[in-house]
Amino acid sequence: MTAALSFVVNEEKGGVDALLIKQKKPVAILVLAHGAGANLRHAHMSNIAESLAAVGIATLRFNFPYMQLGKPRTDNISTCIETFRNAIRLTRNKVRNLPLYIGGHSFGGRMSSHYMAETADDRVAGLVYFSFPLHNAKKPEIKRADHLPTINKPMLFLSGTRDALADLALLKPIVQTLDNGKLHELDTADHSFKILKRTRQAAEDVYTEAARVTADWMTQIIPKE
Repeated sequence: MTAALSFVVNEEKGGVDALLIKQKKPVAILVLAHGAGANLRHAHMSNIAESLAAVGIATLRFNFPYMQLGKPRTDNISTCIETFRNAIRLTRNKVRNLPLYIGGHSFGGRMSSHYMAETADDRVAGLVYFSFPLHNAKKPEIKRADHLPTINKPMLFLSGTRDALADLALLKPIVQTLDNGKLHELDTADHSFKILKRTRQAAEDVYTEAARVTADWMTQIIPKE
């Protein structure tokens, strides 16, 4: 089932589009946010959602207000947190009995981490970062990770070995310090999951790999009733 939805962020920002993909018997649902430069219907986001659907993970993805309005600059953190809050509310109204995860690609994943650091939302079972943007290209630093240790839920980092926004020499030690963090390296993938076909060792499609790893990880941490 695929359903086009919408929700209101707040009176000032107005409404945004959302898209729910739910199979007959999913094992979990992921509230999935887009990156800074691509909306919820971008091919990369669709590939992530469809690959997750193939392994039993439903998704609800959505636009941030700036993207809905076609503005070039991203929303501030407080607006993104409010957007996540209302996206989660919509998700729970539509899908009540599945373990709920949040995350996203790049900017969207980073904003999910700020949501969790700010709210400590007990409804959230864990977070999945598709290319966590640790720093800007060619400007390696780790300030964007300062809040991660305050998050008390499991976190999965899916990061390409060619990601120019997440130097693995910096990201690996950070994840290792997180009691609830796990890093999976996607061989030859860049920030947008584009791979080097000639040198990639894995025969598995990169989106299939990311979805499989996510499903395996969720299976290990899904709350037991």
